[in-house]
Amino acid sequence: MIKLIKQIIDDLLGPLVADFWQVPLWIRWMLVVVTCAATIPLAVIFQARNSFNDKPRIHIIQNMDNQPKSVSQDVSEWFLDGRIMRPKVQGTIARGDMIDDTHFFMGIQNDEWASSFPSKLTIDKQMLERGQDRFNIYCTPCHGADGYGEGLVHLRAMILVETGANGTSWVAPKNLHEELIKQQPVGQLFNTITNGVRTMAGYAAQIPTEDRWAIVAYIKALQFSRDADSSMIEGAENFPLKDSQGVIQ
Repeated sequence: MIKLIKQIIDDLLGPLVADFWQVPLWIRWMLVVVTCAATIPLAVIFQARNSFNDKPRIHIIQNMDNQPKSVSQDVSEWFLDGRIMRPKVQGTIARGDMIDDTHFFMGIQNDEWASSFPSKLTIDKQMLERGQDRFNIYCTPCHGADGYGEGLVHLRAMILVETGANGTSWVAPKNLHEELIKQQPVGQLFNTITNGVRTMAGYAAQIPTEDRWAIVAYIKALQFSRDADSSMIEGAENFPLKDSQGVIQ
Protein backbone atom coordinates (compact mmCIF):
# COMPACT_ATOMS: atom_id res chain seq x y z
CA MET A 1 0.00 0.00 0.00
CA ILE A 2 2.81 2.36 0.92
CA LYS A 3 4.64 1.54 -2.29
CA LEU A 4 1.46 2.27 -4.25
CA ILE A 5 1.07 5.69 -2.63
CA LYS A 6 4.74 6.50 -3.25
CA GLN A 7 4.35 5.48 -6.88
CA ILE A 8 1.31 7.76 -7.32
CA ILE A 9 3.15 10.74 -5.77
CA ASP A 10 6.20 10.14 -7.97
CA ASP A 11 4.00 9.91 -11.05
CA LEU A 12 2.25 13.20 -10.20
CA LEU A 13 5.14 15.25 -8.86
CA GLY A 14 7.96 13.80 -10.96
CA PRO A 15 7.12 15.78 -14.10
CA LEU A 16 6.55 18.97 -12.07
CA VAL A 17 9.91 18.67 -10.31
CA ALA A 18 11.66 17.92 -13.61
CA ASP A 19 10.05 20.97 -15.19
CA PHE A 20 10.95 23.09 -12.14
CA TRP A 21 14.63 22.42 -12.54
CA GLN A 22 14.34 23.52 -16.15
CA VAL A 23 13.08 26.97 -15.06
CA PRO A 24 15.76 29.72 -14.98
CA LEU A 25 17.45 30.15 -11.61
CA TRP A 26 16.24 33.70 -10.96
CA ILE A 27 12.61 32.62 -11.42
CA ARG A 28 13.08 29.76 -8.96
CA TRP A 29 14.48 32.13 -6.35
CA MET A 30 11.62 34.56 -6.97
CA LEU A 31 9.08 31.78 -6.37
CA VAL A 32 10.82 30.85 -3.13
CA VAL A 33 10.84 34.47 -1.92
CA VAL A 34 7.17 35.04 -2.85
CA THR A 35 6.13 31.83 -1.14
CA CYS A 36 7.97 32.80 2.06
CA ALA A 37 6.54 36.33 1.96
CA ALA A 38 3.02 34.96 1.55
CA THR A 39 3.33 33.11 4.85
CA ILE A 40 4.23 36.25 6.82
CA PRO A 41 0.68 37.71 7.07
CA LEU A 42 -0.63 34.32 8.13
CA ALA A 43 2.04 34.05 10.80
CA VAL A 44 1.30 37.57 12.07
CA ILE A 45 -2.44 36.88 12.25
CA PHE A 46 -1.87 33.60 14.07
CA GLN A 47 0.45 35.28 16.56
CA ALA A 48 -2.03 38.12 17.17
CA ARG A 49 -4.94 35.74 17.69
CA ASN A 50 -3.06 33.61 20.21
CA SER A 51 -1.11 36.12 22.28
CA PHE A 52 -1.93 38.62 25.05
CA ASN A 53 -0.97 42.28 25.01
CA ASP A 54 -1.94 45.40 26.95
CA LYS A 55 -2.08 47.42 23.74
CA PRO A 56 -5.26 47.45 21.62
CA ARG A 57 -5.36 45.23 18.59
CA ILE A 58 -4.65 46.58 15.12
CA HIS A 59 -7.94 48.02 13.89
CA ILE A 60 -7.47 48.92 10.24
CA ILE A 61 -11.13 49.27 9.23
CA GLN A 62 -12.64 51.50 11.92
CA ASN A 63 -16.31 51.46 10.85
CA MET A 64 -16.84 54.35 13.31
CA ASP A 65 -15.92 52.01 16.19
CA ASN A 66 -13.46 54.54 17.57
CA GLN A 67 -14.25 58.23 17.30
CA PRO A 68 -12.66 61.30 18.86
CA LYS A 69 -14.99 62.75 21.49
CA SER A 70 -15.05 64.84 24.62
CA VAL A 71 -16.70 64.14 27.96
CA SER A 72 -17.73 66.33 30.87
CA GLN A 73 -15.01 68.58 32.32
CA ASP A 74 -12.65 67.89 29.40
CA VAL A 75 -10.18 70.52 28.22
CA SER A 76 -10.73 71.88 24.73
CA GLU A 77 -8.47 73.81 22.40
CA TRP A 78 -11.43 74.90 20.26
CA PHE A 79 -12.70 77.52 22.70
CA LEU A 80 -10.89 80.48 24.21
CA ASP A 81 -11.82 79.57 27.79
CA GLY A 82 -10.38 76.06 27.34
CA ARG A 83 -13.59 74.31 28.44
CA ILE A 84 -15.45 71.70 26.44
CA MET A 85 -18.64 72.28 28.45
CA ARG A 86 -20.35 75.35 27.06
CA PRO A 87 -22.43 77.76 29.15
CA LYS A 88 -25.98 78.55 28.10
CA VAL A 89 -26.26 81.22 25.44
CA GLN A 90 -27.84 84.34 26.90
CA GLY A 91 -31.30 85.13 25.66
CA THR A 92 -31.99 81.59 24.43
CA ILE A 93 -34.14 78.74 25.72
CA ALA A 94 -33.32 75.09 25.14
CA ARG A 95 -35.86 73.02 23.29
CA GLY A 96 -38.33 71.55 25.78
CA ASP A 97 -37.44 74.06 28.52
CA MET A 98 -40.00 76.71 27.59
CA ILE A 99 -42.22 77.40 30.58
CA ASP A 100 -45.50 78.69 29.22
CA ASP A 101 -47.50 77.95 32.36
CA THR A 102 -45.84 79.47 35.44
CA HIS A 103 -48.73 78.32 37.61
CA PHE A 104 -48.15 74.64 36.79
CA PHE A 105 -44.36 74.60 36.47
CA MET A 106 -43.35 77.21 39.09
CA GLY A 107 -46.30 77.63 41.45
CA ILE A 108 -46.51 81.34 40.58
CA GLN A 109 -49.65 83.16 39.53
CA ASN A 110 -49.71 86.91 38.82
CA ASP A 111 -46.17 87.25 40.25
CA GLU A 112 -47.28 85.76 43.57
CA TRP A 113 -47.37 82.31 45.10
CA ALA A 114 -50.41 80.52 43.71
CA SER A 115 -53.16 79.98 46.26
CA SER A 116 -54.93 77.35 44.16
CA PHE A 117 -53.98 74.26 42.20
CA PRO A 118 -53.45 74.51 38.42
CA SER A 119 -56.66 74.11 36.43
CA LYS A 120 -55.18 71.24 34.41
CA LEU A 121 -55.07 69.09 37.56
CA THR A 122 -58.01 67.24 39.06
CA ILE A 123 -57.85 66.99 42.83
CA ASP A 124 -59.47 63.64 43.54
CA LYS A 125 -58.85 60.50 45.56
CA GLN A 126 -56.52 59.10 42.92
CA MET A 127 -54.32 62.18 43.05
CA LEU A 128 -54.22 62.17 46.86
CA GLU A 129 -53.23 58.52 46.89
CA ARG A 130 -50.49 59.27 44.38
CA GLY A 131 -49.34 62.15 46.55
CA GLN A 132 -49.29 59.92 49.62
CA ASP A 133 -47.25 57.32 47.76
CA ARG A 134 -44.67 59.92 46.65
CA PHE A 135 -44.70 61.54 50.10
CA ASN A 136 -43.90 58.21 51.74
CA ILE A 137 -40.96 57.72 49.38
CA TYR A 138 -39.35 61.16 49.36
CA CYS A 139 -40.63 63.04 52.42
CA THR A 140 -41.22 60.46 55.16
CA PRO A 141 -37.51 59.73 55.85
CA CYS A 142 -37.11 63.24 57.30
CA HIS A 143 -40.61 64.61 57.99
CA GLY A 144 -42.12 61.33 59.18
CA ALA A 145 -45.27 59.62 57.98
CA ASP A 146 -47.45 62.02 60.00
CA GLY A 147 -45.52 65.14 58.95
CA TYR A 148 -44.34 66.11 62.43
CA GLY A 149 -40.67 65.98 61.48
CA GLU A 150 -39.88 62.76 63.34
CA GLY A 151 -38.62 60.68 60.41
CA LEU A 152 -36.02 57.95 60.76
CA VAL A 153 -33.28 60.15 59.27
CA HIS A 154 -34.00 62.81 61.89
CA LEU A 155 -34.05 60.29 64.75
CA ARG A 156 -30.75 58.78 63.63
CA ALA A 157 -29.18 62.22 63.22
CA MET A 158 -30.23 63.22 66.73
CA ILE A 159 -28.54 60.12 68.15
CA LEU A 160 -25.33 61.04 66.34
CA VAL A 161 -25.57 64.64 67.60
CA GLU A 162 -26.12 63.53 71.20
CA THR A 163 -23.18 61.13 71.08
CA GLY A 164 -20.99 63.67 69.31
CA ALA A 165 -20.11 61.24 66.53
CA ASN A 166 -17.61 62.88 64.16
CA GLY A 167 -18.80 66.34 65.15
CA THR A 168 -22.22 65.75 63.60
CA SER A 169 -24.51 68.77 63.35
CA TRP A 170 -28.13 68.61 62.30
CA VAL A 171 -30.99 70.94 61.47
CA ALA A 172 -34.30 69.35 62.40
CA PRO A 173 -36.85 68.93 59.58
CA LYS A 174 -39.84 71.25 59.66
CA ASN A 175 -43.02 70.19 61.37
CA LEU A 176 -45.52 70.39 58.51
CA HIS A 177 -48.30 71.13 61.01
CA GLU A 178 -46.74 74.34 62.27
CA GLU A 179 -48.98 77.33 61.77
CA LEU A 180 -46.34 79.00 59.58
CA ILE A 181 -46.28 76.02 57.22
CA LYS A 182 -50.04 75.59 57.24
CA GLN A 183 -50.49 79.20 56.14
CA GLN A 184 -48.15 78.85 53.16
CA PRO A 185 -49.93 78.95 49.77
CA VAL A 186 -49.83 75.76 47.73
CA GLY A 187 -47.54 77.48 45.22
CA GLN A 188 -44.93 78.12 47.92
CA LEU A 189 -45.07 74.49 49.07
CA PHE A 190 -44.65 73.41 45.46
CA ASN A 191 -41.61 75.70 45.10
CA THR A 192 -40.07 74.27 48.27
CA ILE A 193 -40.40 70.74 46.95
CA THR A 194 -39.05 71.82 43.57
CA ASN A 195 -36.06 73.97 44.58
CA GLY A 196 -35.55 73.18 48.26
CA VAL A 197 -35.20 75.61 51.13
CA ARG A 198 -32.40 76.17 53.65
CA THR A 199 -30.80 72.74 54.25
CA MET A 200 -33.48 70.84 52.33
CA ALA A 201 -32.50 69.92 48.78
CA GLY A 202 -34.82 70.35 45.82
CA TYR A 203 -36.51 67.35 44.24
CA ALA A 204 -37.23 68.67 40.74
CA ALA A 205 -34.84 66.12 39.23
CA GLN A 206 -36.40 63.18 41.07
CA ILE A 207 -40.11 63.99 41.10
CA PRO A 208 -42.12 64.96 37.98
CA THR A 209 -44.08 68.21 38.09
CA GLU A 210 -47.50 66.58 38.41
CA ASP A 211 -46.29 64.33 41.23
CA ARG A 212 -44.98 67.37 43.12
CA TRP A 213 -48.45 68.89 42.98
CA ALA A 214 -49.84 65.57 44.18
CA ILE A 215 -47.52 65.75 47.20
CA VAL A 216 -48.71 69.30 47.92
CA ALA A 217 -52.32 68.09 47.80
CA TYR A 218 -51.52 65.28 50.20
CA ILE A 219 -49.71 67.63 52.60
CA LYS A 220 -52.76 69.91 52.65
CA ALA A 221 -54.97 66.87 53.32
CA LEU A 222 -52.59 65.74 56.07
CA GLN A 223 -52.71 69.18 57.70
CA PHE A 224 -56.48 69.32 57.44
CA SER A 225 -56.81 65.87 59.00
CA ARG A 226 -55.21 67.10 62.22
CA ASP A 227 -57.63 70.01 62.62
CA ALA A 228 -60.77 68.61 61.02
CA ASP A 229 -64.05 69.11 62.85
CA SER A 230 -65.24 65.75 64.14
CA SER A 231 -68.77 66.67 63.14
CA MET A 232 -67.70 66.29 59.51
CA ILE A 233 -67.18 62.55 60.04
CA GLU A 234 -70.20 60.29 60.13
CA GLY A 235 -70.42 58.39 63.42
CA ALA A 236 -67.69 60.52 65.03
CA GLU A 237 -69.73 60.73 68.25
CA ASN A 238 -68.90 57.08 68.90
CA PHE A 239 -65.16 57.62 68.66
CA PRO A 240 -63.09 57.68 71.89
CA LEU A 241 -61.95 61.15 72.99
CA LYS A 242 -58.68 62.40 74.45
CA ASP A 243 -58.33 64.92 77.23
CA SER A 244 -55.83 67.79 77.24
CA GLN A 245 -53.10 65.38 78.37
CA GLY A 246 -53.70 63.08 75.44
CA VAL A 247 -55.28 60.36 77.58
CA ILE A 248 -58.16 58.48 75.99
CA GLN A 249 -61.35 58.95 78.01
